[in-house]
Amino acid sequence: MPSLQRLRPDHAPALLAFEQENRAYFAASVPDRGDDYFTQFDARHSSLLAEQDAGLIHFHVLVDDSGEVLGRINLVDVADGSAELGYRIAEKAAGRGLATSAVLRACALAATHYGLTTLRAATTVDNAGSRAVLARTGFVPTGEVLLGGHPGISYSRDLGEALDGATR
Repeated sequence: MPSLQRLRPDHAPALLAFEQENRAYFAASVPDRGDDYFTQFDARHSSLLAEQDAGLIHFHVLVDDSGEVLGRINLVDVADGSAELGYRIAEKAAGRGLATSAVLRACALAATHYGLTTLRAATTVDNAGSRAVLARTGFVPTGEVLLGGHPGISYSRDLGEALDGATR
């Protein structure tokens, strides 16, 4: 099983390769990051690591035995015991339960390591895979939202159950 690792400086080349290889796949369900994301990747990576060191975000990569990044699980907008969860799984790794497993592990880390009590998430209505992952990992719908101009659903999860959920 791939390991969930806190984002580090040495992840940059594998993370960039992951984003480039999956750009079209991701753009089918979430807004594209744009060309600047890729041309300014090193500076952005350094900036994100600085934000992570300050406790404002917690980024993780799902890495296989060869060091290839198969996914990313991010906790952003960390404040007042809560954060927004975001995740992406490589096209070639989709459908194997990796997102569900990684989200459950991130929930446990959020509760036990980062001291968070609530996670929020959102996905577009037409992203059935993401909606299924959120439902399987204990997130409950909280309302309708617009995501990049597309209809979406917001979710929340109380992390009081995070340890129980991580063992399911």
